[in-house]
Amino acid sequence: MRYWLMKSEPDTFGIDHLKRVKVEPWSGVRNFTARNFMMSMEQSDIVLFYHSSCQEPGIYGLGKVAKLAYPDATQFDTKSPYFDKRAKKDKPLWYNVDVSFVEKWARPVLLTEMRANPKLTTMITLQPGSRLSVTPVTQKEFEEISKYNA
Repeated sequence: MRYWLMKSEPDTFGIDHLKRVKVEPWSGVRNFTARNFMMSMEQSDIVLFYHSSCQEPGIYGLGKVAKLAYPDATQFDTKSPYFDKRAKKDKPLWYNVDVSFVEKWARPVLLTEMRANPKLTTMITLQPGSRLSVTPVTQKEFEEISKYNA
């Protein structure tokens, strides 16, 4: 099993949305590195659900990979903001995984806390200039973050 951090804006789709719908395609990712991370995910990998672009960015709960990578339908939908005219049905560019709800944490692990923790200094999300919406997390990083909600 591996661990991942996946970012979403809570006004668009937050942990409460995932809790309500139970399973959701993680669509709309338009960065090749993030796409490749999703393509390497395995079923039941754990997802740290991160709220970004909000007053208190941080990890708000857990999900898991419910379905392996498959073509993201939004790339073919001309009405979608994620439409990509370069993508073809027989040669898709973009993929997504399905993420299922595991739990909402009693309290979020805020970005400020993560940055202040010396055990998390090598975490990809905390690196200067890192804006990827999907990143791998080491087991040690996952265990350290989980301590905040133990």
